[in-house]
Amino acid sequence: MILRTSPPSPFGRKVKIAAAEIGMLDRLEVITADTGDVTDPLRQQNPLGKIPVLITDDGESYYDSRVIVDYLDHLSGGKLIPTGEARFPVLRLQALADGLMDANILLIYEGRWRDQSKHEQKWIEHQQGKVARTLAYLESIADSFTAKVDAGTISLACALGHMDLRFDGAWRKDHPKLVTFVEKFAAAVPSFEDTKVVA
Repeated sequence: MILRTSPPSPFGRKVKIAAAEIGMLDRLEVITADTGDVTDPLRQQNPLGKIPVLITDDGESYYDSRVIVDYLDHLSGGKLIPTGEARFPVLRLQALADGLMDANILLIYEGRWRDQSKHEQKWIEHQQGKVARTLAYLESIADSFTAKVDAGTISLACALGHMDLRFDGAWRKDHPKLVTFVEKFAAAVPSFEDTKVVA
């Protein structure tokens, strides 16, 4: 199978860590995609032109990262997403972490794609509000997931790692339980360090 992604992508990192945790990383050929290049076949592999994209052995494309993780977990027999009622807290944590990544990426794009004189402060504050509320909520419930490795905690570790990469780890100052979480996660999951990108 082929995984189209880019090393700094927290969503691509999430898929690689998930694949490593279920023993499927060696089944993936990771090929870098350039979302800004109109000639990259990414747009045929995913009409949205977003990464990551998983291309299966029979040529089927799956996206986004949640679908890819679910698909790989299905192939492995279900190690990262529980069945029954236990499934929903994991999926909720994954959704929160993915939303955190989305908000931060939109903040990055505001700086990358718009001239500074055209930055929309209300839009920036809107995204910053999402980030602040989500971090505060996750800090308040961190004791409930600190010891787990599943689709939710993998996503959260990648979201926090992305904030370390792109925002100099400023989140750490006011969120000691999340710091403890990500440190324990890194110690338990070698692929977290293996997929780290340094600015």
